[in-house]
Amino acid sequence: MNRLLRASMAPLLPLVVGASLAACTRDPKPEPKLPSTPVASAAPQASERPLQPAMPRKDTATPTSGSIQIEDRILRACGDIPDARFEFDSALLDDKVQASLTALARCFVNGPLAGKSLKLVGHADPRGTTSYNLGLGQRRAGTVATFIVSKGLAESKIATSSVGSEEAVGTDEEGWAKDRKVDVFLAE
Repeated sequence: MNRLLRASMAPLLPLVVGASLAACTRDPKPEPKLPSTPVASAAPQASERPLQPAMPRKDTATPTSGSIQIEDRILRACGDIPDARFEFDSALLDDKVQASLTALARCFVNGPLAGKSLKLVGHADPRGTTSYNLGLGQRRAGTVATFIVSKGLAESKIATSSVGSEEAVGTDEEGWAKDRKVDVFLAE
C-alpha cells in the first residue's frame, strides 16, 4: 500500500515542494522609515535584497518622482537630453527615461563622447533601511547601465555604484523625490 501511495503522490511532490519554497523565501518589504543617522556604505546582505523587482508605487504627492541627473560636461558635449524620472521605490525605466538614456547612449556610442566612459551613481530617499536603500540605488544604477548597454555602449565603458540614502537631504515628498536619482558622470 505504501508503494502505491508513493507512486500516486510522486507527480505532486514537485508542486508541493515548489509552493513551500516560494512561501518560505519571500522577504517582506521593509516598512519605510526615517533612519536616525546615515551609516557608511556597505553591500546589502543577500537576505535583505528583494527576490523580485518591487512594483512601483505611484508618488502622487509631487510631479517630480526622482531623476537621472546628467553632469554638465556631458550635457554641453551631447546637447539637449530630456529629463528622466524614477517612481517611488522603483528602478523601472518609463518611456521618458528611455528616451533620455537613448540620447545619452547615442552621444557615447557615435557622438561627441564616443570612446569615453560613464560613471553611474544610484541614490535613494531615506525612507528605508540603510542596506535596502543601498540595494535600491544599485538597482537603479544597474538598470540604467543595462539599458545603455542595450543601445550599443560597451559594458566595459560603464561603472556603477550606490550611495543609497547617504546623501539624501529631503524631509518631505518633494525633497524625497529629489533624493531618488541616478547621477551620470563622465568617467576620468
